[in-house]
Amino acid sequence: MQLIDGKATAAIIKAEIKAEVENMVSQGHRRPHLAAILVGHDGGSETYVRNKVLACEACGFESSLIRYEDDVTEDELLARIDTLNHDESVDGFIVQLPLPKHISEQRVIEAIDYRKDVDGFHPVNVGRMAIGLPCFISATPKGILELLRRYHVETSGKKCVVLGRSNIVGRPMAQLMLQKEMGDATVTIVHSHTQNIKDECRQADILIAAIGRPGFVTADMVKPGATVIDVGTTRVPDATAPKGFRLSGDVDFEHVAPLCGAITPVPGGVGPMTICMLMLNTLAAGKKEYYK
Repeated sequence: MQLIDGKATAAIIKAEIKAEVENMVSQGHRRPHLAAILVGHDGGSETYVRNKVLACEACGFESSLIRYEDDVTEDELLARIDTLNHDESVDGFIVQLPLPKHISEQRVIEAIDYRKDVDGFHPVNVGRMAIGLPCFISATPKGILELLRRYHVETSGKKCVVLGRSNIVGRPMAQLMLQKEMGDATVTIVHSHTQNIKDECRQADILIAAIGRPGFVTADMVKPGATVIDVGTTRVPDATAPKGFRLSGDVDFEHVAPLCGAITPVPGGVGPMTICMLMLNTLAAGKKEYYK
């Protein structure tokens, strides 16, 4: 069994990005600039945004953090998005989700200029991704593809099962694994209404679990020798942990890992790659690789 180390891989990629940024600066170009909007004080969102700011520093980017309280109006938030859309010093920006219930997340996503949508959530980027055109690909699926590539996991012609159908992970992951220039695999999506879900998962050469249910994937759902990618990061109460909780993946790692050809841990697997891919998207935005 090979452990797919996302933390170590992300560190290598960030060093590669930093070297490219310093080369850009030496040639007279400015550093890529990522801005983040954070609404409220959700603990998970605070952590994610702080890690993104630290990643920007590691990559040699400029970064800006824009904070609002929970009671910010949708119109006020949309006005700030419009300002960032027209700010030529900002290459890309994100609005950290989730947002308060009185704000439409979809309206916010669609208000972002797709040329600065480094999260890859705008319908234009989603549509271009679906048909294989250059675009910003959402960070978690992109990070999974990068892990598979760097660990030399053969995907072409393989059976891939994606567990979950969210717009952020499951659906784009399936699209990318299907595309000839990406995964080139035979893809099945399974979800809460799938019949014989264990049988479907057992057929997978590559199983990607992204449903947010701790320990859902058990040993009897995994084909011996399969590659298992665990996207789940659920906080589970744990009185023995310093913070009173631990992160749990969607896979019962202890019992599944011995069966696998390769597997990602939680934490330290897909999570670090997600932020790293946001950095790659920001670099592409700074270089205007996809949109002039």
